[in-house]
Amino acid sequence: MREAQNDTVETQLPDTNCDVSSGVVLFGKYELKRLLGVGAFAKVYHATSVETGESVAVKAVSKSKVVNGGFAANVEREISIMRRLHHANIVNLFEVLATKTKIYFIMEFAAGGELFHEVGRKGRLEEDAARFYFRQLISALKHCHSRGVFHRDLKLDNLLLDENGNLKVSDFGLSAVTGQIRPDGLLHTVCGTPAYVAPEILVKRGYDGAKVDLWSCGVVLFALTAGYLPFNDCNVTVLYRKIYRGQFRFPRWMSSDLRNLLSRLLDTNPDTRITIDEIYQDTWFNSGEDRYDPVRVKEIECVCAESQTGFNSLNAFDLISFSTGLDMSGLFEDPNASDSVERVVCAAEPEIIIKRVEAVAEEGSVVVRREGNGGAAKLEGQDGNLIGLVEVYRLTEELVVVEMKRSEKGGECGAKIWKDKLRPLLLEFAGEREAPVSGDFCKI
Repeated sequence: MREAQNDTVETQLPDTNCDVSSGVVLFGKYELKRLLGVGAFAKVYHATSVETGESVAVKAVSKSKVVNGGFAANVEREISIMRRLHHANIVNLFEVLATKTKIYFIMEFAAGGELFHEVGRKGRLEEDAARFYFRQLISALKHCHSRGVFHRDLKLDNLLLDENGNLKVSDFGLSAVTGQIRPDGLLHTVCGTPAYVAPEILVKRGYDGAKVDLWSCGVVLFALTAGYLPFNDCNVTVLYRKIYRGQFRFPRWMSSDLRNLLSRLLDTNPDTRITIDEIYQDTWFNSGEDRYDPVRVKEIECVCAESQTGFNSLNAFDLISFSTGLDMSGLFEDPNASDSVERVVCAAEPEIIIKRVEAVAEEGSVVVRREGNGGAAKLEGQDGNLIGLVEVYRLTEELVVVEMKRSEKGGECGAKIWKDKLRPLLLEFAGEREAPVSGDFCKI
């Protein structure tokens, strides 16, 4: 992972919506072939690996459009979420690269295109075919929910097919995680695609992320088997009224078992709407020539799992946010924030580092409160104001990253303690380095 020298890669990428010329190579690793699609702040290209020749999808995100359009949180969340998900029916994120002006998501390539086009080509799918895709969708959704991820924008356009015709869920830009749930136990952000949005989102009183995903699954299943959306109107107000009231009609060719399942998925009352566990017991879900046999997906262990010492470990995505050449903090952090951040890499043990912080803080009459699994310490002044936060991340078996964040809330007293006590300690951790480094691991 490194920054492209002189930004030569980016000068070859067009800023228009036209197709990119074949032959452009990103970082000497991926050769761009053709433009697949254009979004609000990103373009997706088909590319091949220079080393293996395998196809990948490259999502090129413009940093300026992200910042100016207010999409920084979406990009940050998408990276964070895709780190959690490893499933056969979810598009896999291989790595993230960056230059001064763009971020590149290197993802699994779905050669079969959008499921939307498959339905459009056939008009509608037979129930056995729809059942095949729906089972894979529910399997992927169960994995997401078990990882605390709620998609919130499930629709035919975001369901892709690989070269073998298997379904791949994509586009987690509007997804939410359990950390966004408010004290009332609900999510409150209004988002989604009008025709697929659940009725409880429309009333703006909060909603269960898992329940709204299942409603969208109902819309998808209806569209697959009917050939059209259950709720559709050129007037958005009329459309939302139909959704809120649950006004739709089944086509005459739908089986009674399918109608029963759709009625439970498109139940306007989220409290009585069918759950994933209940779907697995549903008659239609388990019928057909190929009876359902739960797919056992071998899940990839998350690299960012806690180490045996109990301290956080870093993976490639964390390195991106720390690395000088790939610094994306300007995207994800408020540029007007008053907190300053400094980092060093050293070979000391995490527990020793935290204890040294505690000792130095005690000399300055600073209150230290350990957080999380013990790899972080919050520093507070005698007045209770936050002075700073120290966190230790394990980089390798020998190396750790020490990150110190200073807060302006500590006032002049806190600033003095930081300058006289804590920052010198950071320099001490850096060893022979004259000043703290920002984490360019390529130089280590």
